[in-house]
Amino acid sequence: MKRRDFLVTAAATTLSSGLLTRTAMADEKTPPACGPTYASPMAAMKGPRETLLYVPCIYAGTPVAKPDYLATVDVDPNSKTYGQVIHRLPMPNVGDELHHFGWNACSSCHGIGMHARRFMVVPGLASSRIHIIDAANPREPKLHKVIEPKDIAEKVNLSAPHTVHCLADGKIMISMLGDSKGAVPGGFMLLDQEFDIAGRWEKDLAGMKFNYDYWYQPRHNVMVSSEWAAPTTFSGGFKLEDVKAGKYGHHLHFWNWKDRKITQTIDLGESGMIPLEVRFHHNPDSKHGFVGAALSSSIWHWNQSGEKWDAQKTIQVEPIEHQGWPFPVPGLITDIVLSLDDRWLYFSNWLHGDIRQYDVSDPVKPRLAGQAWLGGVLGKPVSIKGKRPIGGPQMLQLSLDGKRLYVTSSLYSSWDNQFYPDMAKEGSFLRVLDCDTDGGGLKVNEAFAVDFGKEPSGPARAHEMRFPGGDCTSDIWV
Repeated sequence: MKRRDFLVTAAATTLSSGLLTRTAMADEKTPPACGPTYASPMAAMKGPRETLLYVPCIYAGTPVAKPDYLATVDVDPNSKTYGQVIHRLPMPNVGDELHHFGWNACSSCHGIGMHARRFMVVPGLASSRIHIIDAANPREPKLHKVIEPKDIAEKVNLSAPHTVHCLADGKIMISMLGDSKGAVPGGFMLLDQEFDIAGRWEKDLAGMKFNYDYWYQPRHNVMVSSEWAAPTTFSGGFKLEDVKAGKYGHHLHFWNWKDRKITQTIDLGESGMIPLEVRFHHNPDSKHGFVGAALSSSIWHWNQSGEKWDAQKTIQVEPIEHQGWPFPVPGLITDIVLSLDDRWLYFSNWLHGDIRQYDVSDPVKPRLAGQAWLGGVLGKPVSIKGKRPIGGPQMLQLSLDGKRLYVTSSLYSSWDNQFYPDMAKEGSFLRVLDCDTDGGGLKVNEAFAVDFGKEPSGPARAHEMRFPGGDCTSDIWV
C-alpha cells in the first residue's frame, strides 16, 4: 500500500471507530508551524496567497565585513510595508555565503503529526556552516542552532552544502558539492529531526564525478542529480580553461531511491554543459522533468521509456554578439521553476537579462509564451524606481497559484564580481513579475521593488527565496 493510501485509510478508520480524528491528534502533538503543508499540488495551488518572503542577503565578496543575514520581506499588497524588508536576522559569523536553503518539513510530510513546516535549514556555501532558523514567529524568525563545518568534516567528510530537501520520514537531506577539502565528488548528508548529523545518504558514489542539485520522485523509486564543479574550481570565479580541462559537469544521474546508488548516467555533452537546477513534475505519478544547462544555455527534458531514462534538448538560447565581449554572450540559464500544475516553465538568462515563460503542456514541445527583461549585459532599457538594475535575473520563485514570479539577481559572489562588478558596491534587487496563466505572458510589476543597495549595513546581494507556506521549488509530494 502506498504511504498516501495508508494515511487516507487510517484516517477513515479512525473516524468510523469514533476515536480521535487526525486533526484533534495534530492539535495535541504537532509542534508550532509557520505555514501549512498540502495533500497535493492542486491543493497547494488553492492555498492562501503569500504575504511574507525570506531571502538570504550576502556580504561575502563585498566591502562590508559583516555577517550575511536572512531578510524577511513583506509581499502583502494590502500592507503598509509592502515591498519592504521588515526583519533582518544576522548569522553569527562573517563569510558564510548563504546560498540555497530549505525547510525541515514540506508537503512530503503532509499528514504526519510531528512533522511541521517550522525550521529553515540555511547553509553557507563557502563556510559549510549550517544554520537552523526557527520561524514559529514568521515575521521575526530567530536562530535555533548552528552546525559547524568541523563537525561535518569529521563525521561525513563533506563540505559546500547546497540543496536542502526534507524527506517523508522527517530527516533532511543536503547535497554537498565537495569533500572536506573541497574536492569532488561530494555526496549527500542527512540530518535527523533534532538537526544532528545522521550520516551520509548514498551507499555508493560510483558514476558521480560532480554534484549540485537533486530531486526525488519516490513513487518511481528514483532521484535525479546534476553537476556543477568542485568548490575549489568555482569558488575562484569562472575560467574557460577550466571548462576545456573538464572541470565542469555535463551529466544527469538517475539514482535508485531505495538502494541509494546511481543506476544510469546521461551525458548531455557540449550542448548540456553545467546542468544546474533539476525539476521533476510536481505530479508524483509523472516521470517527466527538466534541467537547465547554464553554460550551454539550453533546457533539457527527461522521461523514462521502459527501464531507461532518456533526455533530449527542447530549448536553446542562442548567444548574441555584444560590444566589448570577445565572444558571443551566452544567455547563461541559471535557474528554472515549474508551476504546480506542471504547465508553465520559467527560466532566467542571467547574462542576457531576460526571463522566459514556456507552455510545457506537451513537455517535449515547449511553446514560448512570455518574456520580460530585468537588467543583464545586453543593455535592454529597464529601471527600478529610476535606477538601472545591477546584474541580471537569477533566482526565481513562483507563488503557489502560479500568478507571481519573484526574481533576485545575485548568482555567487566571485561570479557576481566577475560579470557584474558594480553589484558589490550597489547591491542587488528583488522584483516580481505578473504571470498570465491563461494564454501566457509576463509583465514586471512596477508597484513592487526591493533595492538591496540601500540596506542599513551597506549594499547586499539577495539570492534564493522561500515562502512560509511553501513554494514550487521545495515542496515534493510522495
